[in-house]
Amino acid sequence: MASVGTAIKKNLFINGSWVEAEKTVSLKSPYNGETIAEIPSANEREVDKGIQAAYDARRTMATMSLHQRAAILEKLAHLLEENKQKAAKIIALEAAKPLSAALGEVERTVQTYKFAAEEAKRIHGETLPLDAAPGGDNRIAYTKREPIGVIGAITPFNFPMNLVAHKVGPAIASGNTVILKPASQTPLSSYYLAELLTEAGLPKGALNVVTGSGRTIGDKIVTDDRISMITFTGSPAVGKAIRSKAGLKRVTLELGSNSAVIIDRGTPIDNIVPRCVTGAFSFQGQVCISLQRIYVHEQEYDTFVEKFIEATNKLTIGDPLDANTDVSALISEADVKRAEEWIKEAKDGGAVVAAGGKKEGNVLQPTVLLDVDPSMKVSCQEVFAPIVLISKISSIPEAVDLVNDSRYGLQAGIYTNDIKLAFDAVDDLEVGGVLINDIPTFRVDHMPYGGVKESGIGREGIKYAVEEMTEMKLVVFNRN
Repeated sequence: MASVGTAIKKNLFINGSWVEAEKTVSLKSPYNGETIAEIPSANEREVDKGIQAAYDARRTMATMSLHQRAAILEKLAHLLEENKQKAAKIIALEAAKPLSAALGEVERTVQTYKFAAEEAKRIHGETLPLDAAPGGDNRIAYTKREPIGVIGAITPFNFPMNLVAHKVGPAIASGNTVILKPASQTPLSSYYLAELLTEAGLPKGALNVVTGSGRTIGDKIVTDDRISMITFTGSPAVGKAIRSKAGLKRVTLELGSNSAVIIDRGTPIDNIVPRCVTGAFSFQGQVCISLQRIYVHEQEYDTFVEKFIEATNKLTIGDPLDANTDVSALISEADVKRAEEWIKEAKDGGAVVAAGGKKEGNVLQPTVLLDVDPSMKVSCQEVFAPIVLISKISSIPEAVDLVNDSRYGLQAGIYTNDIKLAFDAVDDLEVGGVLINDIPTFRVDHMPYGGVKESGIGREGIKYAVEEMTEMKLVVFNRN
């Protein structure tokens, strides 16, 4: 690969080889608009070759021993760790993710592949006592888990290495093959992954990377009968369309949220504020569990708001390649415009802009809104920008109702010293994950991760993704 920062030309990765595409498009930096690469824009015929390569390689992967799969993943993790500075620079360049955050993503990605290597060795079934039922005498049964075939993976821009790892890692661990369509803005990370997996010894055809139009590639992957499962991270609208077109394919969807945290009275505000600022503004709020809504008990509200605004105004805005930068550009000019429109709608509806609210190029200042009506887009939709709302509540049940008044339900947090309130919140919050005394933005890579309502179906987290990507087979021996 050419050095990062130059306008390089990339090819499709199909059947273990770099294949020149008939068409390429320019990839531009979200931060300054400079061209950083020429990227293949695959047509349907080229995508078909990638699918066929994955389909042809499925038997090779299915029959590979567990320790061999684990060894490939271990080698990949080692190579990525050795090259983490280079990998982080790729992410910062193509996604405008601040370099420190990009390095954190690479370090998490290393851990994700290490978890995948471990889970590769733990794929097993169970024995069943058939004689527990009349008619089951003299029979022995067990289950085994088998790979389902070709995994179609469609990934977003915001974690271009780690969210790919959450699909590719468990697929390799469970003996499946992959056709990967990364986000159009962040393909370089996936092509770098292909380089590293080739060096790690992955068989030809086990991973194929195709870039280009979401409609051309996505529709082909979703509808092709050779593909057994779709795993997608992205918007609810696209997720719904995928599910409607996928037929009997297995589908896992992680579709985002407008995540919230509740702050009870008597909690340590000085400790909570830095966590909430991090949760709201990391990678410009372009995180599906980014902290978007904060509900603070009226006894703590004024102090919390004052300290939160003070901490927000200290954030450093600038070039993502500068190690001191906290907040940089949004992924596109259209996203900046949308965020500005949503802020204006909230202001017109009576909200107060307590910090930020202005843009500099594609950089939107970290924005704090107060007194926002729950019907405003910045509250009830996924904002995916450095915008956070702080609202006053008089009780925890009131806050729980406000959190639940949402089409989404990925993760939510609650800070409280009252153990009963904590357990009540666990029962009452309509989300896939509840964080006690932490923000909803918390995630480590081996925990089950996914949501309810329009936040998706299925679970990621390596062990749980392996279960999604394997089929259970029952074996019964009659001893008579």
